[in-house]
Amino acid sequence: MVILVVSNVSMALAQCAMCRASLENNVSNGVVGVSESLNAGILFLLAMPYVSVATIAFLWYKKSKENERKTTIREFIKAKVSKVQRG
Repeated sequence: MVILVVSNVSMALAQCAMCRASLENNVSNGVVGVSESLNAGILFLLAMPYVSVATIAFLWYKKSKENERKTTIREFIKAKVSKVQRG
């Protein structure tokens, strides 16, 4: 696994250098839109893991509260039924 990661480092650095060269070339020619788009893409890729984890956490929390509410209602009904049966 480590060998696989280490062997791909040169590819990652080459891609980064290619992006940098492309952006520098576009900015020097007065085209700023490409760099803004790349920055927006980087921010999107940065935010997605956090949004995914937050969504899963929210859904988990919501489901646990729903289950807790169902349990509380069940206990309340059981208490009322047992009180009626005794009385």
